[in-house]
Amino acid sequence: MLLLPVILAAFLLGAAAWAMTGGSKTRSPVTPGENKAAAGGMMDVDAAAFVYTTAASETGMDGDYFDLNGRSQQIEAGAADGAGEDAAKTTGGNAADDGQAVLLFGGDVYLSNYVLNAYDAAGGIAGVLDEGIRREIAGADIFMVNQEFPFTDRGQQAADKQFTFRIPPARVNILKEMDVDIVTMANNHILDYGPDGITDSLAALDGAGIRHVGAGENLEQASRLEVIETDGMKIGFLGTSRVYMDAGWAAGASHPGVFSTYDSSGVIKAIQQARGQCDYLIVYVHWGVEKATEPQEYQRTMGRQYLDAGADLVVGSHPHVLQEIEYYGGKPIVHSLGNFVFGSSIPETELLKVVIKDGQAEVSTIPCRSSNGYTRLK
Repeated sequence: MLLLPVILAAFLLGAAAWAMTGGSKTRSPVTPGENKAAAGGMMDVDAAAFVYTTAASETGMDGDYFDLNGRSQQIEAGAADGAGEDAAKTTGGNAADDGQAVLLFGGDVYLSNYVLNAYDAAGGIAGVLDEGIRREIAGADIFMVNQEFPFTDRGQQAADKQFTFRIPPARVNILKEMDVDIVTMANNHILDYGPDGITDSLAALDGAGIRHVGAGENLEQASRLEVIETDGMKIGFLGTSRVYMDAGWAAGASHPGVFSTYDSSGVIKAIQQARGQCDYLIVYVHWGVEKATEPQEYQRTMGRQYLDAGADLVVGSHPHVLQEIEYYGGKPIVHSLGNFVFGSSIPETELLKVVIKDGQAEVSTIPCRSSNGYTRLK
């Protein structure tokens, strides 16, 4: 008879503890160009010092196929990714409490009518993301997504374009409630309503305290490295796109646009320069073919060029469907995470989780499912 009260008491104590710790994030902005810190002895600042492991085990299935959340993958080199379901069951704490940096990445985000209706009907972000996903985000030090639209109510609609997106700037509160820390704007929709879309998006994001990469008023801003410091480590972010309407969408010295990677030399140079300004470097790239489940050969080539130049992680978007995770030189190229929050008819998506501790970067995926503007753990 005493068993039930004991279980109930334990549950209440656990819930109270999570409420006090699970939702807090510790991060501070860093100005690019600052000298590198030693990161408290946690890691060698050389990118090659990072050792990639998996949530389950270190395997090393060079050239073998393995199953990742029900989909076939091919590993070029390094460790195979672990089971995302196991990761989802055991995470949700505050990474800052145990000396590790937790990075979380979602795929494409578009605040479509499905998403806005789900948000408004629920009166908040609980209508868009389930509790499990919100707990994962709260437990991360940095959460990044692809902003697949401009925040604007101005501008002229792009001609001869099948789909054009824009969202009122006031709706930036949804990204804020999603606890997004940084977005890439390098994609084929940020200029759907012309340069005003970039100008207004920058203002909305800055007003909400959300960092951004990949697009700007000029090439200098579009290609700028963003660095966020957490747990004594400087985490660097670059955004770039190989998918856009025409050459005029590429940022230039005196005109707005995206940081283009049609010619990868500019991005390679940016990576090489960024390497000396951060301890761990992510390149979030818009590439590939929509609804293609296999990467294009140029994605593989380009991703490997980024890693050779000094990036630690490449995250891709645009296909809207899941594509494989490839390891090259022991480092991951995540070709596509699918639609994280979109409201489309493509339900399969996932979160990418990277835990950095003691010089090791552990990579896992968390399978999710999205429909009618609502995304939940699978």
